[in-house]
Amino acid sequence: MKKYLALTIISLMFFANANAQILISTSLDEAINKAIEKNSSIKNKELEIEKINLQKKGLWNKYIPTLEASGLYTYYDNKLTIDAPSVTVPVVNLTLFDGKQTFNNYGNIFNGSVMAKTVLFSGMQIPNGAKALEQKAKGAEYLKESEKDGVIKEVINTFDQLTLLNEVEKLINDSDKRLQTESKRVSKAIEQGLAVPYDRDKIKLASLELNSKKIELDGKRKLVYRKLRYLTDYSDSEINNVKHDLVPYIITSDKLSPENKQEIKALESYKLANEYMLKKEKGTYLPTLGAFGGVTYSSLFDANTTTPVIPGLNKPLNLSINEMTMSPNWMIGAAMKWEIFAGFEREHKIHEAKINIEQVQNQIDDTKEKLELLLENNYVNYSVLNQKIEITNQQEKVANNNLSLAIKQYKEGLINISERLEAENDSFKAAVNKINTLIEQRLSAIETIIATGELTQHISKLN
Repeated sequence: MKKYLALTIISLMFFANANAQILISTSLDEAINKAIEKNSSIKNKELEIEKINLQKKGLWNKYIPTLEASGLYTYYDNKLTIDAPSVTVPVVNLTLFDGKQTFNNYGNIFNGSVMAKTVLFSGMQIPNGAKALEQKAKGAEYLKESEKDGVIKEVINTFDQLTLLNEVEKLINDSDKRLQTESKRVSKAIEQGLAVPYDRDKIKLASLELNSKKIELDGKRKLVYRKLRYLTDYSDSEINNVKHDLVPYIITSDKLSPENKQEIKALESYKLANEYMLKKEKGTYLPTLGAFGGVTYSSLFDANTTTPVIPGLNKPLNLSINEMTMSPNWMIGAAMKWEIFAGFEREHKIHEAKINIEQVQNQIDDTKEKLELLLENNYVNYSVLNQKIEITNQQEKVANNNLSLAIKQYKEGLINISERLEAENDSFKAAVNKINTLIEQRLSAIETIIATGELTQHISKLN
């Protein structure tokens, strides 16, 4: 573990001016980037941002003129009944519209048009709606960055667990070698009548316990490899090629703040989005203006109208039209729509928008308080673990010294086999406890920096 202390001192020398520094190898940085690329939650947030940006483009596109072409063919066949005051035509003394008059009509109508339409003024609803979507996209981007922090923490901690298992395996192998040496010595002593089989059996039992730990270790290692394959899509060989050292992470300042936390920034963006939505709803009180222009073609053909019996002629008239066409009919104009009263619907939507703003502000205030509490808790835990690292270093040193002494004393017959094996077990526990405490310290440091929202700024690669 001496190299860990050396790396820690180097990190303090080079990064003394930084609040915190997470030192990782280039290969670990590549694994983290691979995990970020693979993470489905981050992918979905990227897709969500893309959807919001498309919605924003769609809103701005309402200013782009639309071009519509239409065609309509109609065949009509009807009866037209007219009941109007009768009219007498002078000179010929002809009375028209004497009572109800019925006209029989049929014919064909065709109408075609090409029209362009555009919005000139939307009551500021389009600009404010687009700005609301822009802030919503920013909020989603902040949440995506927060997801990245979680992935980084998980990848580093999982590689820490793998390193722990490798270190524990070394400790087991070292203990096993010492016990095998002790077993050979005891066997010779038994043959010479200087020891009893009980000592050999106790050593055998301790060796079996180490074998049991090896089996448990292999099972845990398989799970860690499986998790790393899931996180990074790496093969086992690629995982083994990742360089990873257990170095304590150093936070050199206690003046930490959660103000830059991504969740707070996201909520502030969502609040601003709701404020733009409020402006958008208020824009419904204003009129909307538009313009249109185009050309139409209208034609009446093969039409016929049969009149009632005409007095004096004593027969009806058939009025036929072969064709009556109006083309081209060019037109251009402007239109205004002003919804003066909407049945209080606008008032309700404006009130709802104000409530949304108040709700987000409450979330911001509550989140800040929770994050400040979380940051303080994480930093206190980090500080405690720093002190525990010093204690575990001393415990390991004492346990190793006791083990060396116990080995000598057992050879000289000054202690029994149980005391010898107890010293072996204490040395193993102290070494494992030291590594576990170091891993907890690293995790606590990462969680503390995550609570400030500045994890990525404090990650540096070791060459």
